[in-house]
Amino acid sequence: QVQLVESGGGLVQAGGSLRLSCATSRRTLSRYSMGWFRQAPGKEREFVAAISWSGGNTLYADSVKGRFTISRDNAKNTVYLQMTSLKPEDTAVYYCAADTLRYSLTMTSAEYDYWGQGTQVTVSS
Repeated sequence: QVQLVESGGGLVQAGGSLRLSCATSRRTLSRYSMGWFRQAPGKEREFVAAISWSGGNTLYADSVKGRFTISRDNAKNTVYLQMTSLKPEDTAVYYCAADTLRYSLTMTSAEYDYWGQGTQVTVSS
């Protein structure tokens, strides 16, 4: 069982920045590809970014490319999502997820088998 805990969400003005963290006590996190997803009210959960176990490969949704950066510190068992130039449409609950079964990166939420509880990000205009 892998438990993931997100933090760092909050209220920010448009154009501002936030850094989300996803931590686990399990050292095995370093073996897994990790992803960030988000879900706005009334909308389906959507892919935001993913990172390979080594951090060498990343994948981004077009809507966040150039504004968000995913990274990881395997020594701290933590994955980060640095969000800049935030827009009101970035408002959502953000979830981190672990893909324990494959090395390639995926945008498909069903292929991630462990999820955190989510952290709220609200961007005011």
